[in-house]
Amino acid sequence: MKKKNNLKISPRDYYSMRKAGAFNAQLMDYIRPYIKEGISTKNIDNLVYLYTKDHGHTPATLGYKGFPASCCTSVNDVICHGIPNDYILKDGDIINIDLTTIVDGWHGDSSEMFIIGNISNTAKKLIQCTFDAMWSAIDILKPGDKVMKIGTTISSKVLKTNFSVVKHFQGHGIGRKFHQKPSIPHFPCPTSGIFKLNPGICFTIEPMINEGSNKEVIIGDDGWTARTMDGSLSAQFEHTILMTEDGPEVLTLTKNGPKRGESVI
Repeated sequence: MKKKNNLKISPRDYYSMRKAGAFNAQLMDYIRPYIKEGISTKNIDNLVYLYTKDHGHTPATLGYKGFPASCCTSVNDVICHGIPNDYILKDGDIINIDLTTIVDGWHGDSSEMFIIGNISNTAKKLIQCTFDAMWSAIDILKPGDKVMKIGTTISSKVLKTNFSVVKHFQGHGIGRKFHQKPSIPHFPCPTSGIFKLNPGICFTIEPMINEGSNKEVIIGDDGWTARTMDGSLSAQFEHTILMTEDGPEVLTLTKNGPKRGESVI
């Protein structure tokens, strides 16, 4: 007997996920003015913690499987899961801020790239490519599409550049749990990409794109920080998406961040 898919949320729970996504976007807009030269990633994390708690919500990453901070701050060659520390942002850096919050038991999850001062042309192209690749996958989806359509679309976009899609990390289902099925590969993956995105499925699309052709990953001694194998730059954007009867609804849109189709530089 075919097992019933219990990952879908009911229409009455759409409100809960929308509320979680909206706060996560609000938090991203709150932190935005602080991401500039001279601030430490630890101070960014402290601001995230205080704002989240002051609003009665919970930073989902804090203590999650031992992660020691309220957000991830991934600078330059860090692909993802960068732990906030004493590093002070300087001119020429690029940084991904990855926020996940729990609002009344439901999760909102998004990340965004920020530029510090004057960055290289390669960094600009990498960030724009990653942003456009994420949106190309969101915009092509329809209810009932298979997950693999996401990876095929992103890979097709990136293939036209000199960049590469990281395969070690993927997007994921989300709801009352931080991470759940389905896995969302950002490359064509027939074995894990056959899941159908029916109405009621919540998930993230969060491509990580490396400068150059080396897509490999090194995990640091802290067990979390993932860096590029060759020290090249990496970029990531992420949104939480609810598949509705009318198509994909992006739950983590910010008021002040980059909009689909825009230049992010």
